[in-house]
Amino acid sequence: MSAEYNENQIQVLEGLEAVRKRPGMYIGSTSAKGLHHLVYEIVDNSVDEALAGYCSEITVKIHPDNSISVQDNGRGIPVGIQQQKGISAVEVVFTILHAGGKFGGGGYKVSGGLHGVGASVVNALSTSLTVNVHTDGKIHEQHYSKGNVLSPLTVIGDTEINGTYVHFLPDAEIFEETVFSYDVLKQRLRETAFLTKGLKINLIDLREGMEQERSFHYEGGIKEFVEYINKSRQGLYPEVFYGSGEKDGVLVEVAFQHNDGYAESIFSFVNNINTPDGGTHLVGFKAGLTKTLNDYGKKIGVLKDADKKLSGDDVREGISAVISIKVEEPQFEGQTKAKLGTSEAKGAVESVLSEYLTYFLEENPSVAKTIIEKGMMASRARDAARKARELVRRKTGLENTRLPGKLTDCTSKDPTECEIYIVEGNSAGGSAIKARDPKTQAILPLKGKILNVEKARLDRILGSEEIKNMITAFGTGISEDFDIEKLRYHKIVIMTDADVDGAHIRTLLLTFFYRYMPQLIEDGKVYVAQPPLYRVEKNKKHYYVYDDAQLEALYNEIGRTGIKELQRYKGLGEMDYDQLRDTTMAVEHRILKQVDISDAVLADQIFSMLMGDSVEPRREFIAENAQYAEMDF
Repeated sequence: MSAEYNENQIQVLEGLEAVRKRPGMYIGSTSAKGLHHLVYEIVDNSVDEALAGYCSEITVKIHPDNSISVQDNGRGIPVGIQQQKGISAVEVVFTILHAGGKFGGGGYKVSGGLHGVGASVVNALSTSLTVNVHTDGKIHEQHYSKGNVLSPLTVIGDTEINGTYVHFLPDAEIFEETVFSYDVLKQRLRETAFLTKGLKINLIDLREGMEQERSFHYEGGIKEFVEYINKSRQGLYPEVFYGSGEKDGVLVEVAFQHNDGYAESIFSFVNNINTPDGGTHLVGFKAGLTKTLNDYGKKIGVLKDADKKLSGDDVREGISAVISIKVEEPQFEGQTKAKLGTSEAKGAVESVLSEYLTYFLEENPSVAKTIIEKGMMASRARDAARKARELVRRKTGLENTRLPGKLTDCTSKDPTECEIYIVEGNSAGGSAIKARDPKTQAILPLKGKILNVEKARLDRILGSEEIKNMITAFGTGISEDFDIEKLRYHKIVIMTDADVDGAHIRTLLLTFFYRYMPQLIEDGKVYVAQPPLYRVEKNKKHYYVYDDAQLEALYNEIGRTGIKELQRYKGLGEMDYDQLRDTTMAVEHRILKQVDISDAVLADQIFSMLMGDSVEPRREFIAENAQYAEMDF
């Protein structure tokens, strides 16, 4: 029997009800990512004051009850009555969607924030929110709960400072996770400080046993950002290039430095919003860099012939760069603001970069020569890589679907149900072949450790047999040839021993995927298997345990006396195939961790640090993170 459907079933959500009903539409998700997004929305409002020239310091505190406060020394939200609504401007900002100083009223020339709905959305999704505005010698205060006004805006005292203080507690009924991560906030606030030259941002954790604080303040702005990105790499020249200017209403800042590596690390921002998919500003940067370096190379006689022209890939090999533009009313492609579509941005970035880079090259001829020579070496390697890629391309083409001999494929041809296990060593591979579900699970054993791609060019990478086997098995191609639509398995599972060597192999594989097949990770196709560390047998029952803490908990539960067997697995090859099947490969029992990289800047730095040549940053990182048993990328 069908449910009745008439005019009474049509709902109209008033005020902020829509936000509470569909929070994901406004903050992306109700997971930890969405939770932290609340902080960014309030911080972005304070950053807008800094961009307008009125705020020099922001303090973010995590309170003992996991509430958050954000304080700035800006002008303070206006407290007068907003004529359109007949209530205070503060109340308008915190209770009405799409209200604020960024919608053409002249309050801000440029502004960040994801959707311009910040304060009201945070209010709607908080059990309690208090705002204090210090302005004109008075402190004004108002209280809210779940988007509702609990009290009118009231003067509660006198003050000698200006600014806004917002204190909120996220609603546990809305969020799956309500505990804030100091490290997640630290990464984002550091990035914001880099992008807002001169702004000081303090992060203070007041939770018991977790007390710590950091301040971020960079007078060098994105120039210091590039130094930070290159911290684990060896710069090819001492000075970071920096250029800034305005053209066609677009404020442009560009900074870069080449290093002795081969990966390009370019991060682009619009009004402090990261644009991971690039857009017109990134296109302008690439065009300006390629043209200016080629023009200079011809001028000094290094690039004499037309065929000696350097490609964009050549001049960007081993570059770390940050492009930051500020523009009024930017146009984005899609809801997520991942890609800029503003047409003026391309010409503005290209023009500013070309002008400043031409001066830079002429004033630093030795640096210019180093950059051109790096590009010429990359060009020669690119020719070799083209030939190697043609071989791989032919192997993965439909006309020749011969798969690697080491691959034990599954029988299903439906990629959505197919999985490939990348297994360390032949003995573990043999166990995995017996343990698998032959319909959906394929096995590809690796012989030892694969090439460290952080220290190799593409031509050498494509000469590696183990890497070629993976590319051929996946069917996607590599680098610019990569096509996710051709992926033969929708789960790629890394299964290595639970020891130091296994962790190293896992990191080598993840580095390869991140540098040359990043879409596999972005689309959630890469997983790490979690094999058990111990097998315990008592009273004819056996238990599998995944770490020492679990082992201790098991002992507390079943007692230590009468244990018939305690087996510690040193490697996958020590497990009988049925043990491997029951613990690590059978869909109903296994534990898989999906690899997720939400912070590209942090991921880029971690991979270059772990797999690069600089020892000191790696030593510092290991010392700081030694207490953690696992790392979430």
